[in-house]
Amino acid sequence: MEVRRAGDRFVTRADGIVSRHSFSFGEHYDPANVGHGLLLVHNDDLLAPGAGYDTHRHADTEIVTWVVAGRLAHQDSTGHPGVLGPGVVQRASAGSGITHSERNASVDQPARFVQVWLPPDSPGGPPSYEQTVVRLPPGALVTVASGRADRPGAVPLGNNQAALHVAQLGPDDAVVLPQAPWLHVYVTRGTADLEGSGPLHEGDEARATDEGQRRLTGTAPGTEVLVWEMG
Repeated sequence: MEVRRAGDRFVTRADGIVSRHSFSFGEHYDPANVGHGLLLVHNDDLLAPGAGYDTHRHADTEIVTWVVAGRLAHQDSTGHPGVLGPGVVQRASAGSGITHSERNASVDQPARFVQVWLPPDSPGGPPSYEQTVVRLPPGALVTVASGRADRPGAVPLGNNQAALHVAQLGPDDAVVLPQAPWLHVYVTRGTADLEGSGPLHEGDEARATDEGQRRLTGTAPGTEVLVWEMG
């Protein structure tokens, strides 16, 4: 189990955009930090009102987006416009190729979202898209996106070894992390205590190999944690 702090993340700044990267991305390269398990990209983006990413292309990538705050407008070449807010999970399977754009849908409020890229099981497939509202009862680890047969999620993934779980934790609410070859734990809001590793604050992450069954306990109101379970 390795804990990495928010202040140690790579940071890219552009017009109205602050993007914090868990792994090597763009101009930031560290050969010892190019991913974890199946995760190729794990970005935490903050967009000023009206700011965002103009139309750009992806191929052979499973893209999972989780909005932490605000509203994110999405448009892609498969004809799926939409506006995402907190509690909505989105999956775009780029397959043989898509173009899409992402912008803050608000004129006066920032938007913050976490986006993750994973490889698909099979390259060159047809592009597809899905989003749905998920219910997050407090103190539960809810599977919101998954390609695993043993972990059905709110939206399917095109990778049969990956699942994303989300937990909303108040003080003393606890969940048990799944046992897995690879785990990635990320605090989007609040603070939590990870058994055996201590406190995790907003933007902190824990990376585990052949680990699990540790308790993760909320220590502040409104704590939210994203957990990737990977084979």
